[in-house]
Amino acid sequence: MIELTLDEIAGIVGGRLVATVSPETRVSGSVQTDSRLVEAGSIFFALPGEVTDGALFAASAVANGAALVIAGRALDLAVPLIVVPDPVAALAALAAAVVARVRAAGTLSVIAITGSNGKTTTKNLLRAILERQAPTVAPQGSFNNHVGAPISMLGIDAHTRYLIVEMGASGAGEIARLVAIARPDIGVVLKVGLAHVGEFGGIDAVQKAKSEMVTDLDSSALAILNADDDRVAEMAKITPATVRWFGLGESAEVRAVDLEATATGTAFTLVVGSDRMPVRLRILGEHHVMNALAALAVAHELGIDLGEAIEAIEAVPRAERWRMEVLLPASGAVVINDAYNASPDSMAAALKTLAQVRGENDRTIAVLGEMAELGEYSQEEHDRIGRLVVRLNIRKLIVVGYGARHIHNAAGLEGSWDGESVFVETPDEAYDLLREDLGTGDIVLVKSSKSANLRFLGDRLGEAG
Repeated sequence: MIELTLDEIAGIVGGRLVATVSPETRVSGSVQTDSRLVEAGSIFFALPGEVTDGALFAASAVANGAALVIAGRALDLAVPLIVVPDPVAALAALAAAVVARVRAAGTLSVIAITGSNGKTTTKNLLRAILERQAPTVAPQGSFNNHVGAPISMLGIDAHTRYLIVEMGASGAGEIARLVAIARPDIGVVLKVGLAHVGEFGGIDAVQKAKSEMVTDLDSSALAILNADDDRVAEMAKITPATVRWFGLGESAEVRAVDLEATATGTAFTLVVGSDRMPVRLRILGEHHVMNALAALAVAHELGIDLGEAIEAIEAVPRAERWRMEVLLPASGAVVINDAYNASPDSMAAALKTLAQVRGENDRTIAVLGEMAELGEYSQEEHDRIGRLVVRLNIRKLIVVGYGARHIHNAAGLEGSWDGESVFVETPDEAYDLLREDLGTGDIVLVKSSKSANLRFLGDRLGEAG
């Protein structure tokens, strides 16, 4: 974080400083909400939680080197303390102030990314491009909520040229609050889909929430939108920003043609104006082409040479841990571990990739768990996935867990299929079914929401001999 005095921080967060040192004492360490991540000079925010209270870990944070604690109540600590009415609001206020100061003092550009799917992959691809150009800050993992995103923003300093912010939401108003903190120069919307639709209350509510990315952009900003998604395209009508388009159709200013998916990656030709450039991603799956296009569209608008941008994204080895991660166990099988998140759209895309990369003599196996947070759409969408498995002629299906049972039931009702569907209750049972069965020519997809814990099953299969 940039260097600020204790008094400045107290004023920004609206808190009361309790300290035996001078209010002009300066701090500039990392900002943490997990005491285990605190290091010498860190600022520790003691946030309230559903299960516990961060204030209970303030002493541990101090022991690990925290130079300042911000909490919702008075604490007896050996370091300065700022007591605030709402620690979460204080975190947001500090992030907003730091971003504003760095922007005012230099050449900071803020790029924000949202969408029902693909945010983290797009962020990683864009980070690979931008960090070759200038100092860049982007979140690790999926730090994209009301806590994670501000913490990412607070990672900038006076030398940061690019700040990438991933913005997720599970309800109305959440993206708008993040936009108000970061004030993006470029806002990217990837897709409106059924991820978390149960929490939003319907696809129209998802669309409205994702549109918060563009409605509050400044007129000097850019909105980079997916031309192939009708719900995203509608957002062009409600943003004051200048609109740029990416996609597969000819209306897109940054588009892809000649897509090809294999077990070793995904290739396409990038078309920008009269320029045509080959791209070969190491990331598996045609659905990641849209994420690459979004990242390349941002690079193009920032004036970055597209040849350099392509070189950067081609070097990215995987989308993210447990996201279309290709593992090669000693058995000779290929394991695609994509079990960090799952929505109907991402599940369908992963299954289509599994079918596309199959060789003539390969056997495809899908190990599928529950897609969480679908609410009233859950049975219908799990049913649709089961039928898709059959229609894609996946040779074997293993469904894991009661929440995913409708995938198994629907596959069994498709009379045209001569494949096999098995239902098991636990990942251990699935592992026992597969560990002696896999060999050369087998391609296994493991896919579920994080809560189903199949990502660890994917790791075990990827290590199996």
